[in-house]
Amino acid sequence: MELEEIIYNLVLHGGNARAEAYEALEAAEEGRFEDAKKHLEKADEEFYEGHDYQNKLVQGKQSQVPNFLVVHAQDQLMTALAEKNLISRLINLYKRVYDLENK
Repeated sequence: MELEEIIYNLVLHGGNARAEAYEALEAAEEGRFEDAKKHLEKADEEFYEGHDYQNKLVQGKQSQVPNFLVVHAQDQLMTALAEKNLISRLINLYKRVYDLENK
């Protein structure tokens, strides 16, 4: 697999994971917690697909050459994971507030 293809897929799946996480947050803000859960599941799927490409990068000969684009692409994927984890916690808080308000 070519290095450019790996970089492209890291950025693609990181961006998709991040977008799904923010869709989940928006759904939670509107009280649509089942939709939020589905978006978080899709975010996880995108992250793990990107992670597969990260593994290809680490295991392949491409990892021998330092490259700004590689670092940037990996940063995109890992930032998406960090944001998804934070958004997941925010959704839990929204759910608690929603449940308390509707008692």
